[in-house]
Parts: sequence; C-alpha cells; structure tokens
Amino acid sequence: MTFGTIKEQIEKLRKELEEHNYNYYVLSAPIISDFDFDMKLKELEKLEQEHPEFHDANSPTHRVGSDINQEFTQVKHKYPMLSLSNSYSKDELQDFDTRVRKLIGDEFDYTCELKFDGASLSLWYENGELVKAVTRGDGEKGDDVTANARTIRSIPLKLKGDSYPDSFEIRGEVLLPFQVFAELNKAREEAGEPLYANPRNTASGSLKMQNSAEVARRKLDAYFYYVLGENLTKDGHFETIQEAGKWGFKISEYTTKCKNIDEVFDYINHWDSARFDLPVATDGIVIKVNSRRLQNNLGFTAKSPRWAIAYKFTAEQVSTMLESVSYQVGRTGAVTPVANLTPVLLAGTTVKRASLHNADIIEKLNLHVQDVVFVEKGGEIIPKIVNVDESARKPEAEKIEFIKHCPECGTDLIRTEGEAAHYCPNETGCAPQIKGKIEHFISRKAMDIDGLGQETVELLFNEGLINNSADLYNLKAEQLTSLERMGEKSANRILKSLEESKSIPFERVLYALGIRYVGETVAKKLANKLVDIDTIINSSYDELVDIDEIGGRIAESIRSFFDNEDNQSIIQSLKDQGLKFKLSESNLEGRSNKLEGLSIVISGTFEKHSRDELKKLIEKHGGKNTGSISKKTSYLLGGSNVGPSKLEKVEKLGVQVISEDDFLTMIQ
Repeated sequence: MTFGTIKEQIEKLRKELEEHNYNYYVLSAPIISDFDFDMKLKELEKLEQEHPEFHDANSPTHRVGSDINQEFTQVKHKYPMLSLSNSYSKDELQDFDTRVRKLIGDEFDYTCELKFDGASLSLWYENGELVKAVTRGDGEKGDDVTANARTIRSIPLKLKGDSYPDSFEIRGEVLLPFQVFAELNKAREEAGEPLYANPRNTASGSLKMQNSAEVARRKLDAYFYYVLGENLTKDGHFETIQEAGKWGFKISEYTTKCKNIDEVFDYINHWDSARFDLPVATDGIVIKVNSRRLQNNLGFTAKSPRWAIAYKFTAEQVSTMLESVSYQVGRTGAVTPVANLTPVLLAGTTVKRASLHNADIIEKLNLHVQDVVFVEKGGEIIPKIVNVDESARKPEAEKIEFIKHCPECGTDLIRTEGEAAHYCPNETGCAPQIKGKIEHFISRKAMDIDGLGQETVELLFNEGLINNSADLYNLKAEQLTSLERMGEKSANRILKSLEESKSIPFERVLYALGIRYVGETVAKKLANKLVDIDTIINSSYDELVDIDEIGGRIAESIRSFFDNEDNQSIIQSLKDQGLKFKLSESNLEGRSNKLEGLSIVISGTFEKHSRDELKKLIEKHGGKNTGSISKKTSYLLGGSNVGPSKLEKVEKLGVQVISEDDFLTMIQ
C-alpha cells in the first residue's frame, strides 16, 4: 500500500466510523453490527499506530480516553451560564406569560423542551471542530473537561455539512441513561461496593473524573438545546436547534413550538406522565420565547433570563418518622433547625435529614417528637417536610420548641421584626460563625484560595493559628506543615494562592467579607457605584438605599457590619496585606456623571441595545434605573410596545418620554 493510499484509507475509516457513531448514538439507528464496528475501529487503530505522522486528535480512536490523570483548569465562559427561574404551578407560568406579553406584545411563539436532569456542559467549536468543553461551574467560569467530553459518543468532534458558523457555543446536558445506571450498580453490587445514589449525581461525578478512560467506560450521553454565537443565521431558537441537529448534535425530538400558553399547558400535561417512559431522567419543562431578537430585548435579571422559565414536575413524596431536631449555626449567625429522620429512600437517594428553615415552619407544622411526617424533595434536590400525620401522633409525644440560646456559644438568640430566622449576635466569639466566615472568604466565588478547605480551616482554627480572614495572610510555611496530612507542597500551594489572591478585584473582595445579605450581585452594585471601601464605610443609610436594588434591610446590614470595630480592624489588616479595596482603573473608564440625579424607567423593546445593556449604561453614567414610575421619575426610556398603563401614568405625572436615540445622545 502506497503512502498516499494509506492516508486515504485512514481518512476513509475515520469518516466511516464517525458516521456509524452518529447513526448509533445520535439517531439511535445503527446500520452495522457492534462486531463490524469494532473490527473497523481495530483496523484504524493499527494503521494509526504504524503511521503516527497522520495523527489527528479528533480521530474516533481517541474516544476511549486516556489513563493519564488530569488536573482541571478554570475557564471563563464567553457568555455567563445563568440559572433558570423555577415555577411549580400553572398559575406561575400564567404570570410569566403575562409579564412577557406586557413587555413584547402578543405576536411571538414559545419553544418547549424537556428539562433533562444531568450535568450542564458548554461546548465551543471553531471551524467545525470541538476545541473546548466547559462545565457550568459557578456560571461565570467552569472546569475544562474537554478530554472527558471527547469520550462521549453523542458529542461530535467534527461537524457534519457546511452550514454551521465558523465559531459558536452550544450547551446541553450530560446524562447517564437509566439502563447504563442500572448496569453500573449491578456491577458494583456484585463487587460488594456501595451503590450509586442516582443517575444525575453519577453523571456529574463521571464528567469530573480525573481518568478519561474510566469516563469512556461510563457510557455517558448528551442532549443539546441552546446555541450561542455572533453569526447565527436564524432568529428562532427552535429553528437554530433544529439546524444544530443537522450539524451532528443530539437534540431532543420532543422539542416543539407553541403559539400560546394554552399550548404550553398541553405540552406539560402530556409529559407529566409520559416522561416516565424516557430512557433518561427529566425533572420538568423549559419554556423559552422563541425569537432571539425578543430574547435580547427582554434581557436578564441578575440570576436568570427574563425570556425563559422552568416548570418543575411535582416531587415524589414519602413518609417516615421524625426522631429529633438539631440546630446548626451558619456564618451569618442564622440558626437553622434540622429534622433528623428515620432513613427513607426518596427520589433515588436515602434521606436522613431535612431542613426545617425556621421557628415559623416548626410552629406551622406543629411538630412533635416521633411524628409520622411526609417528606419530598424541593426541586427534586433538597428534602423538606411538607406535612404531618397527626392522627398517628402518640399522646405523650413532646412538642418541638425552638431553642432560645445559641447551641454553640450559649448566647441569647435574637430575632429582628419581620425576619424569619433567629440569629446568634456573637459573630466574633461563636466558633461556627468565625469558621463559616473564613470558609466563605476562601471560596471559589470569593477569594478562591487553592488548597484551603473546610477541614484545613477547622484545623487552623482549632490550633489557634487563625481567628479571622486577615489571619490567613500571616500564615507561615512551618505552621502549615505542622498540621496533620499537610506536606510542604500543599503548604506552598496555599501560600502561593494567598499571595495571588491579592490581585482579586474589589467587588469580589467586598463579597468575600461576608456581609449579611450582600451577595455577588449586591457587592458588584456597591463597588461600581461607590468605587472604594472607604466611601462605602462612610455612606449613610439613605445614601445606600438610593443605590439600585439595595433596600432597607441590606442597607441596615451594611451599616451594622462597618460600624463594628472588629470588622473595621479586619478590613484594615487586609488593606495592609495589599488586597484590593478600590475599583480597577479599567472599570472606571467611560464612567461619567452625565445622568447624576436622574431616575429613569425603562419600558418596551429596543433596536440597538437590550434592556439590561441600557440599564448598565444608566448606572455607568451616574443615573438610577427604577422599575416603577413615580413623581421622582425623571424620564421614561420607551421603546416599542410600551405598556399602556405606563404611558397613562407618565402622562398623568408629566414625565417626559425619551427614545433610545435621545438617551444615547444624552450620554455622548
């Protein structure tokens, strides 16, 4: 066989095997036997071994994975992977439909698709080839699991046809089919090993395994449902995902378009029972506005898109016995009661505990020791008690009364009017609060300190080496290596990560401080508006509540935190260590005071910018974006399809309506 003929034979086999992979794993319509497929694969493996000069990372022979362990690296998502808002009733869906129609009118379609219950994955393609696979992570960045993703047969390494964009991203769900899950558990049972809890957790764990050859043996599957990119040719989400099917992706044949909310309800009614006949786990339905143009106009909240919502199926419910109630103290001092239950199997996992949230829940359920209680998983994940069989209650059963003192430090608990939770106010002397704040400080979304975890924080605290977050930066290598199971390499990794964390931007440092009610979004709002820590510290309650999305409760918490002398001392120590307590110069570029003192309401749909982009521009130029029209409103920034009630209100109050072009002229 000549050199040229060998290359042609290798390329022919690769193309043929990928086509068989597509027929088997995507279309579920194989045209050759498994034996014939394996023989062709062995032939290709032999040719590739004899002729390494024709190596191709996308060859079908590479789907078996590698036995070499890998370290996952963090990759920033090109587009944030936000969560969907969940609904559990048709009334909530009706409200969603009403909100959407008020914003964009009546002429649009919905896309309805099954909500697969697995591990979210984002694939990046360049010129028709897979270049990266990234897990959801925290939504902003995830783990690079490309080597593992390449082993999943329903993920195309090279795309079919030529109609795909040069560069795009596609998102989907990695799943473990029920049959494969059963086979895995059968093998583990025969080997005397503990069984896996459920397909979802097993799929997620498999995707993060260090050995891609083992991942390949797990026979994971994947469905895809969302294409993103700058050069997509079709406006419709449904139409785009159908195109993706032609490129070689496995998409659900049950995805459909609906003209109105009634057709959406028909779809839900069908799948509420039909889902049990599917080969993979589903836990609901996803409803999306079909048009990408309208999606852009609807925009996003801080956590989820306004153009999509998930309807969750009714959770499975079981009965068991309440054995006792214990209490946990969180990093903010909130005391959470936990029900200790007689173990019971629920939705694929054994449930021993369930959160009771607060004293009101205990009182509402009228809980007694040894009650027969009904448990379900909220959103199919978190176990919760939903009811009590009072007819089975024993006459001598003791009523559960919420505790009055902190179970950790004995301090009298407090409960602020209007709040559900009880708190331990001893934040600098209560061990779980101290350790919890440090664990929050080092977490991935905050300072992201590599090598430090809950166990190490516990050790450092118990040894008296740390008592707050600032103490971390005073640690020495010899102190760390003296800890149990801590070697020199691990100690150096921690110290290096602590040093690198000094470049973490201000908004994340602010979030890392662990101020009650100040999450990632509020921290960004504060940082972008007030620029540095000293300005925030010196801001009054009234100045804080004037910031978009910061209400009275958050403002009070911020003031309380910065009025505390211990917290001031910690911040000063962190400043001395070189952490960033001011917005970076790049974030300050383009800011102005052109809209200072102006309150602007956005309504309707726009041609040049989405609503979220306009909102950011208002804030960037010193203005305030508000959701409702009042006497304090300076302008209504109106696009097409402005709600008639808003127009009526601005006319009544004499508020000026400006167009998108008017607004852009104002900030030039």
